[in-house]
Amino acid sequence: MKILSFDTCLDKTYIALSDDSKILESKTILSDGKNYHSAYLISTIIEVLKNANLTPKDVDVIATDIGPGSFTGIRACTTVARVFAQQLNLKTIGISSLEILSKALGGDDLVVLDARKNKAYVYDKKILGAIDLEEVDKMIKGKRVITDNSLFERVSQNALSAYSYEKEDYPLGEILSKLALEKEATDWRMLKPLYIQPPPVFKK
Repeated sequence: MKILSFDTCLDKTYIALSDDSKILESKTILSDGKNYHSAYLISTIIEVLKNANLTPKDVDVIATDIGPGSFTGIRACTTVARVFAQQLNLKTIGISSLEILSKALGGDDLVVLDARKNKAYVYDKKILGAIDLEEVDKMIKGKRVITDNSLFERVSQNALSAYSYEKEDYPLGEILSKLALEKEATDWRMLKPLYIQPPPVFKK
């Protein structure tokens, strides 16, 4: 089964193409001074398929990160996945960025990401929600934690060990592909962004 996986929710765009558990192509895109990294998603998908000597019609299923993360990034990858799947009559798989990050070190680690408003998104084998930072400080004691740059110093003071996914080059696209093998694909209409907290509302 050929799986096209992509993620624009986090600090980079991750794209991977796999045939069952074998990774055929993988690419990571950084933001540049002019465009956010998600702006290159579609062109890079085409490039990845071309490098593998495949066309969109050769893809069997699409897997994507559904959040939490950048609101723009979440919308970008879920929209592209839905349109792609609709046009090619494919099924989709949505996976949380929290679950993806929990596998970054090869284990099943606790994940704590900045949710703003003095809260953190917490994943410990399941999504626990947006939790007050004071409570998070207690939860992470004695544990290995994957976090982000924003919370790295705070987490480092309380956890057994802390790793910022933004400081390292983890193969998150490949992890997404492998996780997709464990999930059940669904109709593209069922693929929706995961907003643990509602998007911000700006008053005019």
